[in-house]
Amino acid sequence: MNKNYFAVIMAGGIGSRFWPMSTQEHPKQFHDLLGSGSTLLQKTFQRFSSICPTENIYIVTNERYREVVKRQLPEIGHTQILGEPMARNTAPCLAFALQHIKLKNPDASMVVAPSDHLIMDETKFETSIHKALQFAANNDVLITLGIQPTRPDTGYGYIQFHDDRNKEGFFKVKTFTEKPNREMAEYFLQTGEFLWNAGIFIWSARSIENAFNKHLPQLQEAFNKGSKLYGTEGEKAFVAKTYETSNIVSIDYGIMEKADNVYVMPATFEWSDVGTWDAVYTLMKKDSQQNVVKGDHVYLRNSSGSLVMVPDGKLVALNGVENLIVVEHDNLLLITERSREQEIRHIVNELKLKYNGKFT
Repeated sequence: MNKNYFAVIMAGGIGSRFWPMSTQEHPKQFHDLLGSGSTLLQKTFQRFSSICPTENIYIVTNERYREVVKRQLPEIGHTQILGEPMARNTAPCLAFALQHIKLKNPDASMVVAPSDHLIMDETKFETSIHKALQFAANNDVLITLGIQPTRPDTGYGYIQFHDDRNKEGFFKVKTFTEKPNREMAEYFLQTGEFLWNAGIFIWSARSIENAFNKHLPQLQEAFNKGSKLYGTEGEKAFVAKTYETSNIVSIDYGIMEKADNVYVMPATFEWSDVGTWDAVYTLMKKDSQQNVVKGDHVYLRNSSGSLVMVPDGKLVALNGVENLIVVEHDNLLLITERSREQEIRHIVNELKLKYNGKFT
């Protein structure tokens, strides 16, 4: 296994669209949403442990989740869990991780990925990442993975690419579009020139450092000031101060949309960002009435097309309904139409205000 290969797993999100299972105290990446026996974080870690040495895998998460990460991933060291004092989107998160990786190995090439994605074909995924890591190690490039769209989804970002594929199989990126409207998404699908942005990136430490210096110099300079503090007792206080003064900016907006050395590699594996309850419904096994059920006492009568996830021992009976999401967790209950699940975020925000964060 190549000692120069590193992975950064971003595990700091709240996942409010998965309320009531996902809350501020225990977000979705720490749950086994699909009933596989492993949490989304654990599955992501397992995926990358076959690509790079275990000691080269870093988890960036909110400081409040440090202990749950350690419980779920006992095989990693304390210094591999990078605690963020507050949410500042992905650019500060990756500037922070870069400092640790540079110190450990300035010749590193790294893959960056969210902790809550589902990959259907692990072997194809591993082959793709190895190919991208090798290309990144030998070229000054920033690589993103693109997924072939199957529908005009307005919840994903889109990548437009130039027609000329280089000999290694990568396309130069032309444009990024974040969450288009329905009409534009349908146009993107028809042209065949666009891929979904999977939010998985590959680059060398040198290439991404150069990109930070060029496009987000103030952010890079701020994290560079603590170069002698990383890995010491002074790191936590320095990072807290740096985050407090950092702008909220994504790596997509801050660097990828501005850089001229961005390439996309079309993925050959099936992928889902498991971003909504409807995505869970789509991915899980259904009964003859197209219901997805998790719970040992669920009774469905003349009901179809619904997702029902409740604790074992809880009796739930549904009669004459269709296309519902019914989820109970820790005495919190959600019932909504599947077609209106995008409103769950609004529900969470309203509950947060009404009950001062007690139930969210």
